[in-house]
Amino acid sequence: MPRAKGGYKTRRYHKKVLKRTKGQYGARSRVYKVAAQVSEKGLLSAYKDRRLKKREFRALWITRISAAVRALGLTYNVFMNKLKKSNIKLNRKALANLAYSDPPAFAKLVEEIKNPTL
Repeated sequence: MPRAKGGYKTRRYHKKVLKRTKGQYGARSRVYKVAAQVSEKGLLSAYKDRRLKKREFRALWITRISAAVRALGLTYNVFMNKLKKSNIKLNRKALANLAYSDPPAFAKLVEEIKNPTL
C-alpha cells in the first residue's frame, strides 16, 4: 500500500495556518513550519489577553471612580462601603461611566450617599 502524504487535507490545513499569519514579516508568513509556531503563540497570547483585558478594565473603572470621588471629598473604599449600605446596586462599570460622562449626576449620587435621607 502506498504511503499517504496528506495531499488535499494537509494543503488545506497549511493554508489555514498561513492565512492566520498573513500580517507577519518574512518567513513568519511564508514558511509553514515557522508560521505554525507564530500562529500558536498568537493564539495563546489572544487567549491570555482576553482574560487580562477584564482585569485591566476593572482597574480602570476603580481608578476613575476613585478620582471622581476624591474630588468630592471621599475615598474609594468609604464610597463603596456607603454605596452598599445605602443598598444602591450599581456596578463599577456603570459608576465609572457615570463619573466619566456625567459628573453632575455622579456628584448628586455622592451627595445622596454622604447625607442619606431616611
